[in-house]
Amino acid sequence: MRTTLTLEPDVALKLKRKMAARKLTLKEAVNQALRIGLTAEEHPKSKPFRVEPHSFGFKPGIDLDKLGQLADQLEDEEIIRKLQL
Repeated sequence: MRTTLTLEPDVALKLKRKMAARKLTLKEAVNQALRIGLTAEEHPKSKPFRVEPHSFGFKPGIDLDKLGQLADQLEDEEIIRKLQL
C-alpha cells in the first residue's frame, strides 16, 4: 500500500536513528515500529495491583514502625539465654 506519511520532528529523528543503527530502509523501520505499536495495543491491560489488608493482631504497646528494633531485641535476648545455659 502506498501512502504519504507526515512525521513529527521527534518521531522522524527517532526513526532516522533506528534506521542508522540497524541499517534499515525507511519502509522497514516504519513497518517494524507500526507492528510493535499495533501489537502492544492488542494485549489486554493487566489488572491493577490490589493490597489485601491483614490484621496481624499485635499487642498494644508494640510500635509497628520499630519492628526491626524489636526483632534485634528478641535476637539479643535469645543469644543471652543460650549463653547462660
